[in-house]
Amino acid sequence: MTSDTQLVKRCLAGDSEAFAAIVDRYKAYVFAIILSLIDRQAVVEDIAQEVFLQVYHSLPRYELGNFKAWVGRITINKTIDWKRRQARQYTGAGIEEATVFPGLTEKVADSPEDMLLQREYRERVNALVATLPAIYRRVMMKFYFEGKSYQQIAVEERIAVKTVEARLYRGRHLFRQKWEED
Repeated sequence: MTSDTQLVKRCLAGDSEAFAAIVDRYKAYVFAIILSLIDRQAVVEDIAQEVFLQVYHSLPRYELGNFKAWVGRITINKTIDWKRRQARQYTGAGIEEATVFPGLTEKVADSPEDMLLQREYRERVNALVATLPAIYRRVMMKFYFEGKSYQQIAVEERIAVKTVEARLYRGRHLFRQKWEED
C-alpha cells in the first residue's frame, strides 16, 4: 500500500490518480466527521466535495506529518463554515445579530407603545452605528442591515474575506462599547 506521503508527492508532481487514491482512502473518514457535526445527510456530499477541493488546493502548503489529522482539520473547518453559512441564511443577517443588536429582530408590536419603543430602539442603533469609523460602519451596515455575505462585502469593498471578518469583529466591539456608554 502506498503511504500518504508518497501519494501527496505524486499528487504534487501532477499525478491525478494519486489524488483519486487520496479521495478513496479518506472519503469514509471525511463523511464520518461531517455526519458527526451535522444531521443533514443531503449536504454531506457537498461539504465533502468542498473538503477535497480544499485539500487539493492546500497540498502545496502541506507540511509532511499526520496527513489524516490534517484532512480531519480541514473537514471540521469546512463543516463549521457550512453551519455558519446556514445560520446566517436562516437569520437573514448573521449569527451574532441578537447579541450585537438585542431587540432589533422583527416582531409584531403589541401596542402603539411597543411600536414607539421599537422605533426609538432602531433610531438609537442607527445613531450609534453612524458614529463608528467608516471602515467598520460600511461593513456593519452591509452585513447586518443589508444582509450581505462576507464574500459579497469583500467584493464590494475590494478587501479579503478575512478583512471583512476582522472589521465586523472590531465594529461589534466598538458598537458594544458605545452602547454601554450610551
